[in-house]
Amino acid sequence: MAKKQTAKTAKPIDAKIKEAYVDFVLEHGKEPASIYKFAKDLKMNEVDFYNHFNSFKALQKHIWADFLKETIENLHSEEAFIEYSSREKLLALYFTLIEVLKSNRSYAMMDLQKMKKGDLKPGFLEAFKKHFFKFVDEILLQGKETEEIIDRPVIGDRYSEGLWIQTLFILQFWANDDSKDFEKTDAAIEKAVNVAYDLMGKSPLDSMFDFAKFIFQNR
Repeated sequence: MAKKQTAKTAKPIDAKIKEAYVDFVLEHGKEPASIYKFAKDLKMNEVDFYNHFNSFKALQKHIWADFLKETIENLHSEEAFIEYSSREKLLALYFTLIEVLKSNRSYAMMDLQKMKKGDLKPGFLEAFKKHFFKFVDEILLQGKETEEIIDRPVIGDRYSEGLWIQTLFILQFWANDDSKDFEKTDAAIEKAVNVAYDLMGKSPLDSMFDFAKFIFQNR
């Protein structure tokens, strides 16, 4: 009796497009000349591309967002992650993100090396940034609830922006890191996160402010 063959699940069109785009960029060192030609080479209609992405720039943003979404999914798949402190969760995010990017280094490098110094809003990281802020807002809230982070007036609402600048620094540091197994990047991540949490945590100045406030209210 002949064995029944299991039909292979077809790869989603958006995933097929992303994979083909990355392959093209890596092979040619630039993006395809046109969406029409790119779609034709994939044996699909141009409209199939536009049903998922309205441009190559939009596609590029989705690819980077996928890197971060994969990172966050990997973190949540670990049972111990929920028990991590706010600081530990940010460390885990960065270390896991670098592992994801290592598997896509050739492509990631092409985009990261185009970043201009001081550019806080790289176009290709637009969707990535939204997912990052959502993740960071949650761990900052956790840190404030456990008093690992002090919710200071005015600047307390700007912590996430500071961590975004830190993220850009880490990405660029990794792109230029030539150390074995990116050991320098690991060290940079640990030092950067520790400095950030030391600044966001309680400091002698906070104690002085609390004391001055107490004296003023009870004079």
